[in-house]
Amino acid sequence: MKKIFKIEKIAILFLVMVVALSSCTKDLDITPQDDQDLLGEDFFTKETAYKELLAGVYGNLSLTGVDGPGSSNIDGLDAGTSQFGRVLLYLQTLSADQMIWSYENDPGTREIQRNIWNADDPIVYGMFGRTHVTIAFANNFLRETTTAKLDERQVSATTRAEIVKFRAEARLLRAMSYYYMMDLFGQANFSTENDAINAQPQAYNRQQLFDYVESELKDIEADLADPMSVEHGRASKGVAWMILAKIYLNAEVYIGQPKYTECLDYCKKIINGGYTLASNYLHNFMADNNTNSARNEIIFPLISDGTYTQNYGPTTVMINGSVGSIEANGAPLGVAAGGWGGALRLRKQFVQLFDASIFNNDARNTIISSGRNIEITDISDRDQGFILQKYSNAKSTGGFGADQTFVDTDFPLFRLADVYLMYAEAHLRGGSGANPGDLTAYINALRTRANNPQNNLTLADINLNFILDERARELHWEAHRRQDLVRFGRFTGGSYNWVWKGNGTNGIALPTNLNLYPIPSASLSSNPNLTQNAGY
Repeated sequence: MKKIFKIEKIAILFLVMVVALSSCTKDLDITPQDDQDLLGEDFFTKETAYKELLAGVYGNLSLTGVDGPGSSNIDGLDAGTSQFGRVLLYLQTLSADQMIWSYENDPGTREIQRNIWNADDPIVYGMFGRTHVTIAFANNFLRETTTAKLDERQVSATTRAEIVKFRAEARLLRAMSYYYMMDLFGQANFSTENDAINAQPQAYNRQQLFDYVESELKDIEADLADPMSVEHGRASKGVAWMILAKIYLNAEVYIGQPKYTECLDYCKKIINGGYTLASNYLHNFMADNNTNSARNEIIFPLISDGTYTQNYGPTTVMINGSVGSIEANGAPLGVAAGGWGGALRLRKQFVQLFDASIFNNDARNTIISSGRNIEITDISDRDQGFILQKYSNAKSTGGFGADQTFVDTDFPLFRLADVYLMYAEAHLRGGSGANPGDLTAYINALRTRANNPQNNLTLADINLNFILDERARELHWEAHRRQDLVRFGRFTGGSYNWVWKGNGTNGIALPTNLNLYPIPSASLSSNPNLTQNAGY
């Protein structure tokens, strides 16, 4: 069983989330559903309260409310359109060339997968709002753990030493939130624990967000735990290094400056941090990925537990959604036989990356095509298109997760395989410091693990087009694809089209303003410091 920080009483975690939300969201113009002010000094009479309060910050990455998986603790945001991992998956994957969602009456999904969104899209608003709640929770934690507060409460030296790490983790989660705001929206409401709760937040642009995330992560590095030394689900130095590597890889998009050498520097830190590839590719996507060989590959997961953290998050959605309308293959995946009846299918451009002559026995190829047509001419026809069986609620040792709907499978937000591919790409884009022998060894290690016959590639075989395709084969449905296509200049424009891109059956060119999502209308109304992105 997976609990956030081994807090066994989920009621405590829910209480902490309500407490934090009710006391800290005015600075972000978000209204909690439950407005009772529960955060008093009685909460801190036991010194475990600080770890519980930190768990609430982490909990916002998985949970949406205090009354079960269908509840939302933010007024105006539905649980289905505001669970962090789910909306991240939609904005990074459903919007691109890998995934199709059958039920277009679900709020916002039609607009996202057809690239016709606007500033009133509920998924766009859900991501903007949920991510800012993490920022608010982190700010609240930091306000409650100042030296003055700890002195006043006579907190022990032992707990104070732990709080140093806790504060670094809260700052990391806040920086990660601003990283996603920078990537998806190009701006954000900006506030820290030093700002008054009732103050109108500033609006930071991409350059300001980049500078903040970079400096903040470097500043907290020494206070974070070493990689591989933390409880499952907590952030270590490895997570900070990963976010830094990501912002440097995408720096030309974000701030117009190449920082590939810096990307390589942080990739090397991660690679030397003790992480290793899972022995089996699919271990990364199973119900026991917190204990099987994937525990050494996954750098940071989003927790999912069928008992303790039930949510409509990305793994619950993908596993139930992967059950085919024809196949009814839910039982071996650890969910109901019919699942969600063909909710998810594959766009053919992704399928075509797995050429049968090379990838037929590749472990990353979990495509089910038998009895199906690759074309999707009618999105509502769940029998059209191939399906995928990558994620599972089954365990590597046999058996299944605790619940047949809400899965035990953590979402691998960051993992080592991505770092290997980033290392290669940063070198190919001109970064200094890569060892060519290491580069080919990393790529071939991924191929060998996947049982791919082409696992002895040389440097001459590896170019940027190869990297883009290999990232899709290795990292599909892991919330990376839109970012990758933007970085390669293929998300907008017409140089690369996929089915239903731009609402065209065979795909049409997209205007460049769609490289960013719009600032939600509700957010613009509540904070006049924000400005709408160009083209919306």
